Amino acid sequence: MGEKQYVVYILASKAYGTLYTRITSNLVQRIYQHKKGLTEGFTKRYNVHRLVYYEIHTDVYEAITREKCIKKWNRQ
Repeated sequence: MGEKQYVVYILASKAYGTLYTRITSNLVQRIYQHKKGLTEGFTKRYNVHRLVYYEIHTDVYEAITREKCIKKWNRQ
């Protein structure tokens, strides 16, 4: 069995260019949940479900650090 993977991903909305960055251990399932509106909250409210970027990490702390770094990016 392979190493556990942690995926840092970015979703975007078409209409407003809204970005959403998070970590998951199952990207396919998580994107499905976002697209079907199965998760309450930000992505459902703002229709943010278009995957625009992802990167895979084998260390959870590395993935968390990367997520925090991405969230600090200037979006302009």
